[in-house]
Amino acid sequence: MLLRTKLFGETYEFATIKEVLAKANEEKSGDQQAGIAANTAAERVAARLVLAEVPLSVLRENPVVPYDDDEVTRAIDDAVNETIYQEIKGWTVGEFREWILSNKTDSDQIRRVSNALTGEMVAGVAKLMSNLDLVVGGRKIHVVTHCNNTMGLPGTLASRNQPNHPTDSIDGIRAATYEGLSYGSGDSVIGINPSDDSVGNVSRILEMTKDIIDRWEIPTQNCVLSHVTTQMEAMKRGAPLGLMFQSLAGSEKAMQSFGISVGLLDEAYDMAKKYAWTTGPNYMYFETGQGSALSADAHNGADQLVLEARNYSLAKRWDPYQVNTVVGFIGPEYLYDSRQISRAALEDHFMGKLTGISMGCDVCYTNHAVADQNDLESLAVLFASAGGSFIMGVPMGDDAMLSYQSTSYHDAPSLRQALGLRPLPEFEAWMEDIGIWKNGQLTDLAGDASLFLQR
Repeated sequence: MLLRTKLFGETYEFATIKEVLAKANEEKSGDQQAGIAANTAAERVAARLVLAEVPLSVLRENPVVPYDDDEVTRAIDDAVNETIYQEIKGWTVGEFREWILSNKTDSDQIRRVSNALTGEMVAGVAKLMSNLDLVVGGRKIHVVTHCNNTMGLPGTLASRNQPNHPTDSIDGIRAATYEGLSYGSGDSVIGINPSDDSVGNVSRILEMTKDIIDRWEIPTQNCVLSHVTTQMEAMKRGAPLGLMFQSLAGSEKAMQSFGISVGLLDEAYDMAKKYAWTTGPNYMYFETGQGSALSADAHNGADQLVLEARNYSLAKRWDPYQVNTVVGFIGPEYLYDSRQISRAALEDHFMGKLTGISMGCDVCYTNHAVADQNDLESLAVLFASAGGSFIMGVPMGDDAMLSYQSTSYHDAPSLRQALGLRPLPEFEAWMEDIGIWKNGQLTDLAGDASLFLQR
């Protein structure tokens, strides 16, 4: 296929589909670092003009990492529904964009087509969309999952209660958990990033959080975001795990750098289905982020947006309860400033939903990024407006263990109030029962963590 166009009297020609995809991407510092970004705005527009005319079949036939060389490519391609693919393979990427955004196309139609998509197709259409297109497209796609409560219903916004502690103090984590619960944070999950990844420590945190859930009869789930093998061993020893967690990457080489493989995650998924204490049927929690493969020198010459889309296509294999992009955590080397971070968050949410998974976002930035708290809050409004499933709830928005800035326990309630959103339904009923929520808003009791010292 000839990948060429003429723009303002100048001819632009691209050698491969991988190059077209990379140069059609919005400006990202990671792509610039990798030496694959468009050199000028005109070249970026030219790449998009070419991409818009590429049939979806060409994107499937030209994965950024060849099928024979990469187990991630194989896992994604082998899962394509061939019957549906035959219906859409002749669509160009531009036609696919118009179909998604059409008022005649609804969520059910998009969800059906999602079963025939690869990451390259999903990334390709995202590259042709403006920020508002991404909001509109993401909002119209509904992905509903269930673990101990129901994620992804329209009109809801959940919050992960993230009470991290620099020394994994059980008392410190418990106190921060209570504070988050008092603001209605935790309907997504009570999830802790441990500083000590040992089986004993992970088990202690799981036992403590399960005790809180049981004592207060909270409709949620617990998770410790350690390496998947640590969680598997903890489960073997009887630790009460609600959600099984792992970070994902978009190439086999990057997965290896994380110490994981498709086969290992298959094993973890089967174990979670058999031994997790939650009701399911969705038991997995994945985190991703643009730039992770490049940071591991495992991007295979592909741009970070395509590799991120491949994360979601891979995640779908395990039918996750939730996935979130930790969008600003990797740093300005990959997403330089608030503009790039915001763009990436909207891209990731749209791509995840288009793939058919429940998408949240850690609306965050590191302290050396060109961003501030107002940028973070502006992105949170955009993300919630786009129909995002959940955000983080971090004490004061400042993670004392991971040393980055994120959304606070106060932010989800503020977004719910501003945008007319509600907690997850089972959790909302629990909030009403304990007296911190009434008539769609927090009561005067909210924010008083001593409520949870009464038993």
